[in-house]
Amino acid sequence: MMGARILIVEDEKNIADIIKFNLEKEGYQVKWVGDGDEAIQTALADPPDLIILDLMLPGSDGIEVCRQIRQHHQLPIIILSAKDSELDKVLGLEIGADDYVTKPFSNRELLARIKANLRRSQKNQSTKTEKENSPLVVGELSIDPNTFVVQKRNKTIDLTHREFELLLYLTKHVNQVLTREHLLQSVWGYDYFGDVRTVDVTIRRLREKIEDDPGAPKYIITRRGIGYTMRDPNS
Repeated sequence: MMGARILIVEDEKNIADIIKFNLEKEGYQVKWVGDGDEAIQTALADPPDLIILDLMLPGSDGIEVCRQIRQHHQLPIIILSAKDSELDKVLGLEIGADDYVTKPFSNRELLARIKANLRRSQKNQSTKTEKENSPLVVGELSIDPNTFVVQKRNKTIDLTHREFELLLYLTKHVNQVLTREHLLQSVWGYDYFGDVRTVDVTIRRLREKIEDDPGAPKYIITRRGIGYTMRDPNS
């Protein structure tokens, strides 16, 4: 992970300078842009290993930046914003961000989240190049760990990087009841800084994409007061 390339998208130069200084001390290669349109051009022309993205930007805002990048790349995106309401966090995750850090923030916390997201991304790339896992089948779902493709009735389902990771983990543990805390630690890669509501938001998005009726799910079942379990409707 050392030497990883990180793009900071932040219009407040004093904040960007602090982040850049601390990341470069850790051995990262850091580039800073302060405009949303420039961020899109930079990320698409030369994709970094991770993006730290503010929401309030001149030009295209952070939401549009995230959407544009997600259409082409699955690299980790960490939103950094002064907006700290649950609605703002949910929106950030729903547009495809992998993490959400609120201002004011701890440099230690931000570094921990960067490392966790880079580790997860690196692990996925290793899995992808190994090409040794067969597709997993649950009901009408087919999940291919090699190509990161999910299909239902031979139709491809478009999932974000984190949605795929969560679905794959649940599928590997069919019929096991998994707590939110366990899923947060196993899929997101950290538990101390994480918020279990992140799991609920991602589960809800997954249901909207894989279930015929998200209000009456047949695959991802809620175990009230505990967590979730993946079920095979055909078994």
